[in-house]
Amino acid sequence: MDEKYIKQRIAKLRTDNNISARELSQRLGQSTGYINTIENGKSLPSMTMFLAICDYFGITPSDFFDKENEYPDVIKEIVEECKGLDRSALESILNLIKNMKK
Repeated sequence: MDEKYIKQRIAKLRTDNNISARELSQRLGQSTGYINTIENGKSLPSMTMFLAICDYFGITPSDFFDKENEYPDVIKEIVEECKGLDRSALESILNLIKNMKK
């Protein structure tokens, strides 16, 4: 994992959530070109800004660096929605997921 991964992950999260680099920069309280400088490889976010980016997308830093979890925000939402379901409903969802992967 390297700097390239960080800029690609931010770009993917941003585009998957249909937000422009300019809008994300502004929502983070930064200049309009802030995210572009990261995605273009000219800089890296500070730790504070990295945590703010994760918070904005509703993911943890661990989720951010999990290469096998391509859509961490969606996975997190699915898990939250499944809480409180009974075992039978959860097993139905699991079977549906398994069938979709075939």
